[in-house]
Amino acid sequence: MLSVCTQIQMDKNTRKLRNQDINPCIEESDASQKCLDAYKYDKTMCSAYFQTYKNCRKYWHNIMLQRRRDGVRPDMPTAAERLELLAVLGGKPY
Repeated sequence: MLSVCTQIQMDKNTRKLRNQDINPCIEESDASQKCLDAYKYDKTMCSAYFQTYKNCRKYWHNIMLQRRRDGVRPDMPTAAERLELLAVLGGKPY
């Protein structure tokens, strides 16, 4: 049985993962999960979705590191800033 503190921490972590200002790859994560659900968790059928998610994480991680080096806060661009950046780039680069 989970303790109350453990349950609260899990809820906090779940909210953090679903926060668009913190997690830039929610859309890719959801697509991977939908694929797994559709193919009864046959991971071989979803490798393209996994790769897209991995590329998304890598791309935004590099952006975050560069912002840290440059002293820009917050480290991760907000959801609105990311939309503007992607519009300038002409879409997702991953």
